[in-house]
Amino acid sequence: MPPERDGDRPERWLKQADHDIEDAKFCSEGGRHALACFLAQQAAEKTVTAYLYGRGADDVWGHSLSDLCEDAMAFDPGFDALKPTAALLDKYFEMTRYPTGLPGGIPAEAYDREDAVRAVQIANEVADFVRPRMELPGEE
Repeated sequence: MPPERDGDRPERWLKQADHDIEDAKFCSEGGRHALACFLAQQAAEKTVTAYLYGRGADDVWGHSLSDLCEDAMAFDPGFDALKPTAALLDKYFEMTRYPTGLPGGIPAEAYDREDAVRAVQIANEVADFVRPRMELPGEE
């Protein structure tokens, strides 16, 4: 296994994921629903990325939770059960940020509270699934 790079440390990815999910909740409560959806996607992506680095992946590429869960299945076939739910967040990676992603509208006007609340819920489901499967330094 190659020497660990600082960016590969899973605990750093999880720490940022925790901040992203808190920011997603904050944005949702403040009516910034498109941003909340994006941050929920980011939190889930970082959580699965942390898992992959924790299992020894040399590099983790991409933003698709469907693809990341597929990669994680090489270490734990149980990710097959998470994949359909986590993949629901994939639509929030680009369409929530760019006005070209939606015909005739902008993300700030296209997403509502229900979208944001559900996205945050899914991000929490991803974290609840992944965290028990991780072994972090200092934990037993």
